[in-house]
Amino acid sequence: MIGSLLEGVAQTGMVELGDVQLASYLAETMFTKQPYFRKGLPALVAFPPNCSNANCYVRYDGQFSVDAIVDWMATDIIGLPRILYHSKESLAKFIVTSGRHKVKVICFSKTGERAAPFIRKAAKDYQAEASFAFVLWKEPEFSLWWNMFGVESAPAFVFLKDTYSKPFVYHGALESSQFQKIMEDYKQNELPQLRSVTSMELGCDARGFSRAGNDTLTWYCLVLVGRAGRTMAQMRETMYRVRDMLMTGDDSDYARKVNASVPMVAATAVKENRLTFTWLDGDVQLKYCQFFLDSEFYKSCGPRRYENDIDVPQIFIVRYLRNSSEDNVEADKWKHLRDQYMGKDANAASQLIARYTGSDDVKEIIQWISHIIERGDTREYPYFTFTSPELVAEDSVTIWSKSQGILPSRESIKRKLKKLYFYISDLVTDPRIGPSFLLGACLSFATIWLQKNRTIQSATPGDDTTDSARRRSNRKGRARSSTHGEPSSITDEEPKDAHQLLSSGSDSE
Repeated sequence: MIGSLLEGVAQTGMVELGDVQLASYLAETMFTKQPYFRKGLPALVAFPPNCSNANCYVRYDGQFSVDAIVDWMATDIIGLPRILYHSKESLAKFIVTSGRHKVKVICFSKTGERAAPFIRKAAKDYQAEASFAFVLWKEPEFSLWWNMFGVESAPAFVFLKDTYSKPFVYHGALESSQFQKIMEDYKQNELPQLRSVTSMELGCDARGFSRAGNDTLTWYCLVLVGRAGRTMAQMRETMYRVRDMLMTGDDSDYARKVNASVPMVAATAVKENRLTFTWLDGDVQLKYCQFFLDSEFYKSCGPRRYENDIDVPQIFIVRYLRNSSEDNVEADKWKHLRDQYMGKDANAASQLIARYTGSDDVKEIIQWISHIIERGDTREYPYFTFTSPELVAEDSVTIWSKSQGILPSRESIKRKLKKLYFYISDLVTDPRIGPSFLLGACLSFATIWLQKNRTIQSATPGDDTTDSARRRSNRKGRARSSTHGEPSSITDEEPKDAHQLLSSGSDSE
């Protein structure tokens, strides 16, 4: 049971007591270096990643239940994140705040058990593309989940690419391999989002290169920008159909449906990876959007000026050009030095911007794209560079902190303290500890007695006389100091100006 739950996440094995050498190696050792199992058998031992010796393996000392053991392996040993359960109120907040570029994976459970280890591993592996949540299935909420996602029973898995798009729902339990395959198919949106961490990869940064390769001199980036809403979701579906037609040509389902022909210029650019389709979050990327759309930015970017404002998604293409002529590079030597001194990137490609002002018809958009690429490839335009605003960074904090080393430092400290506690407990319960302490006490008293006796025997008689005289002198000194400062008696001393009235020989009458 435990082995099947940990399939794809950890390898499991069993050691028989008949293998004395290996069993002794994995057992604990007492104060006498004898192997033993503290809590008896069965006993569990886990080797964390990158652990290959007895100094780093971890021993399980918790409750022997399937749920507790699997959670210990997934959390403490492998370091997988926990997936939280959400109510119907908190789930709406999760969908809104987990990132528009991420696919939402919502798992419905009938029993409320923990997430399986392979799902938690997927949450860690796909943290940049997907967000995970669990929901406890309740029969009174059937109509809510049916209308929202099309879920009719549990267990079920929902893969939601966009808030306003139709989700993919799988009813029933999933194995590790099946879940992995579905994640690979649905881990990304139809159109990738232009973000600070993806701009270089998508070829939509003047400081980078084309997806076709570093030798490509001319390439294009088509950007759909708008605020979150149903209109933006519909326009993203339209751009997805445009890209699909350019990728498959006249054989695409939509091209046959509308009886449209695909221009070879645009189709070739897409197949050669010289043309990239992306979308931009207008609610977040205000400065970037304002720079490329100029005075029309308020229709698609930033906060709405009025409550009844109508969102209008807009499309623009950026043409990038790199100059490979050595003569031009030598001629622009001082220009490059000046750009570096002023903080500009001297290695940036030239950029030209073209904005689309037509309708949302697929054929019209394709014709416009083909016209832009044809002119950009054949005509010569002034070569100049400019610094565009930086994209606002998103998702800078991950859902869990990455562990340092084999295990998290806090867990490592706890395990060391626990090991020290067990070591002290073993010492206290050892029957030889009492006689050992008694022997140590006897040896200590004997040493003290020998040192004192040796000091007395080494003393001489002259030293005794000297000591007696010193003690008498000290007593006299203390007696003098005790009478010092007291007033003298009248009979002790005769004053200097005193004289005797009667002669010494006369008798008093």
